[in-house]
Amino acid sequence: MRERTSVLIGSVLAAAFLAVVSSGAYAQASYPNRPIKMIVPVPPGTLLDALPRMIGEKLQAKWGQPVIVENRPGAASNLGTEAVYKSEPDGYTLLVTPPGPLAVSQHVYARLGFDPMQFVPVTVLVKFPFFTIVNPKVPATNLRELVAHAKANPDKVTFASPGVSSTPHLTMEKLARAAGIKLVHVPYQGLAPALNDLLGGHVDAMFDTPANSQSHIGAGRVKLLAVTGDKRLPELSNVATISESYPGVSHEDWFAVVAPPKTPPEIAAKLSEAIVETLKMPDIAKRITDNNFMAIGASPAETAALIRSESEKFRQVIVAAGIKVE
Repeated sequence: MRERTSVLIGSVLAAAFLAVVSSGAYAQASYPNRPIKMIVPVPPGTLLDALPRMIGEKLQAKWGQPVIVENRPGAASNLGTEAVYKSEPDGYTLLVTPPGPLAVSQHVYARLGFDPMQFVPVTVLVKFPFFTIVNPKVPATNLRELVAHAKANPDKVTFASPGVSSTPHLTMEKLARAAGIKLVHVPYQGLAPALNDLLGGHVDAMFDTPANSQSHIGAGRVKLLAVTGDKRLPELSNVATISESYPGVSHEDWFAVVAPPKTPPEIAAKLSEAIVETLKMPDIAKRITDNNFMAIGASPAETAALIRSESEKFRQVIVAAGIKVE
């Protein structure tokens, strides 16, 4: 009797296990069968907002399911990030984000509502350098001259950033330490107001995205001194990189797509492959290159490796500069 009961229990458990596995496999094979939401933790109006919308249109055409882009800015992009972190791990809620929440926040905030390393990586959309720009009144036409001006005027040269612990802020801190200069940090609520004050002459310098500042550079409203990438840009071959003067000081920002913790790797892989396909489409590729961005289309494993390395890079800068956010 006991043997028969044991066999019966074993059969029931095996059947239950097979049912769970089968339903999971079916869910992954049929994915997606309902709308997908992409949460962008920054305000609308930037390329980080526009790029997911363009990709979403292509995915919608491919899969026949709506792809909705929702902006949830706030708390240094941590608000929208936490919302995705707490979402169901089924591939229907995704985060499209700059580096901050995944590689910086854990090093400057005492408490977070999410663990960045628990997200399931999907892909890296693009990378891009910052432009080092100054107001025309600043007596510098290249980076070395800016450094000389800052050394001659310690604690008087100001630089704007989109906020404390933002990647432009941290990259400028790294440059200042490498060059042995003291700059005054003026944080803003985003790149747009920072650039407005630079244009108005209220601050001296900043790192900005190419998409934001290239029209002002062409019109002579700001001066371009350097780029932060490892290599000169082909279309701006006369503009030096920071690392040419200060080896080891470089940065390229990026936009990554991640899914909530415990999202099945099969779904992450399917999303990654589909998004990489869209990045190669002529209209999207042109929009990316027109903004001096570089399409990446990383695999989930490559995305995970980038997030880990960037997190360590920013941790070192944050510790050296003693940066904390209450």
